[in-house]
Amino acid sequence: MKVLLVCAGGMSTSIVMKKMRDYAKTNGINDFEVKATGVGNFRDVVDAYDVVLLGPQISYRLDEISGVAGKSKPVGVIAPADYAIGNCQAIFQQIEGMLSGK
Repeated sequence: MKVLLVCAGGMSTSIVMKKMRDYAKTNGINDFEVKATGVGNFRDVVDAYDVVLLGPQISYRLDEISGVAGKSKPVGVIAPADYAIGNCQAIFQQIEGMLSGK
């Protein structure tokens, strides 16, 4: 699974990205790749990812980013509390739900 994290500048999602990598490694999630990028650059890389997650600070751009990502690629917003503390268990559950269409 390839996950693209998008925030205003890519800085705060870099922290979440590192935590997600550590969580995946610790929990034996081998087929996992994650990248953090700013909203200004996401168009250049979005096609290479399976799921797009937005930081809560840019949740107002959900419709725009969903339109660019296309109907076949799920796009969601990480819950503010999960984002703030890097709750990777909840974030991975969100990703699994998005991929399964729930």
